[in-house]
Amino acid sequence: MWEHASTRWSEEQRALRAAVTELGGVLSKDHVERDAAGEFNRDGWERLRDIGLFGLPFDSRWGGLGQDLLTTMYVLEGLGYGCRDGGLSFSATTHLVSTGIALRHFGSDALRDRCLPGVCDGSTIGAHAISEPDAGSDMMGMRTVAERDGGHFVLNGGKSFVSNGPIADLFVVYARTGRPGSPAALSAFLVERDTPGLTVGRPLAKMGLRTSPLCELFLADCRVPAGHLIGSLGAGFLVLNHVMKWEILCSFIVNVGEMQHRLERCVEYARTRRQFGSPIGAFQSVANKVVDMRIAVENARRWLYDTAAKLQQNRDVTADVAISKLIASEGNLASAQLAVQIFGGYGYMAEYGLEKDLRAAVAGTIYSGTSEVQRQRIAKMTGL
Repeated sequence: MWEHASTRWSEEQRALRAAVTELGGVLSKDHVERDAAGEFNRDGWERLRDIGLFGLPFDSRWGGLGQDLLTTMYVLEGLGYGCRDGGLSFSATTHLVSTGIALRHFGSDALRDRCLPGVCDGSTIGAHAISEPDAGSDMMGMRTVAERDGGHFVLNGGKSFVSNGPIADLFVVYARTGRPGSPAALSAFLVERDTPGLTVGRPLAKMGLRTSPLCELFLADCRVPAGHLIGSLGAGFLVLNHVMKWEILCSFIVNVGEMQHRLERCVEYARTRRQFGSPIGAFQSVANKVVDMRIAVENARRWLYDTAAKLQQNRDVTADVAISKLIASEGNLASAQLAVQIFGGYGYMAEYGLEKDLRAAVAGTIYSGTSEVQRQRIAKMTGL
C-alpha cells in the first residue's frame, strides 16, 4: 500500500476505500457483455451513489464528504482495483471532476447551491464539452462562440467527444467570448440538458471504454442565463487548467488501481500456468514482463500522488502533471499489452477481459491531452 511522506492513511480513509473496493464484484457484473453492447452500467452508478463516491471532495453544505485531493485519489484507486468496468469508472471521474470541481472552485454561490447537491449525490450527471471537430488540443482554434444578450449568453457551435454526453443532465461548455488567439478568449458555461437550442447527438461507437457513452453536442442560439457563467468572463483557460489537473490525477489513479489488479492477476497466472513441465513464471521472458508491469504501476502511483501532494501545497505542478500523465497513460497501455501476452491465447479472448483493458488503455494516451502534447509541453518547460 502506497504511503506518502506527508500522509499516513487513517482508519476513516481506509474505510472509504474499502467500501468502494468491496463493491467491485457488483460493479463488475457482466462487464464483458456490457462492453460488447456499449451499455452504460446504470445499476453500478446507483451503487456508487449509495456509498457517496461522488461527494468525496465536496463540502458537507452540498452533501459531500469533505475529503481532500489525496484522499479522493486513494479511494478512486480502490475503485480501479475493484471494478472491472473501466467505462463506469471513467464516467464517474468525468462527472466528479469536469462538472463538480469546476463548479466547486469557480461557480457562484447561487450556482453551486443549485447544482452541487445533485452532483454530490449523483442524481444529476455531468459532462465536459471542450473538443471540437477542428479544435482538439488546439484550444485557440475553438469555433463555438458565446455572445452576451441582456441577461443571457447565446451559444452557437458544436462539440465532439463529449464523455457522458448521452446520459448527462449538466454540461460544462467552453466557448469563445473574446478575440481569437487571446489568452482571455474563452469562457466556461453550465448548460442544462433541457436548454432550448441544445441538441445532444446520438451515442458514438468507439474502440474502448464502451460503457462510458460518448456523443457530439450541437448548440444553435442556445440561451444560457448569465448566472451560469463559471468563473469570470474570459477565465475559461483558468477554469480548464484547474479542472485538467484534477482530471489527470483522478482519472489516472483509477488506472493505477486497474494496473495493480492486472499485475496480481498475471502473477497468479504465471505461478499456476505450466508449460514444458514448469510454471511459466519460471521462464525469464515471462518474469521480465511481470517485472516491467510492477515497475510501471509503482512509477505511475508515485508520480501521481507526489504531484497531488505538491498541488495541495499550492506549488507549481505544470510539468509534474504532464510527466505524471505520460508515465501513467503509457505505463497502463504497456501493462495491458504485456498482460495479453502473458495470458497468450486466453488473453486474446474477449471473455477474459484483458483485450478490453488493452483497448481502453489506448484512450489514455489521447484524452486529457495527447502524449504528443504532453511531451511538447515538457520540452517547452525544459527550455526547448
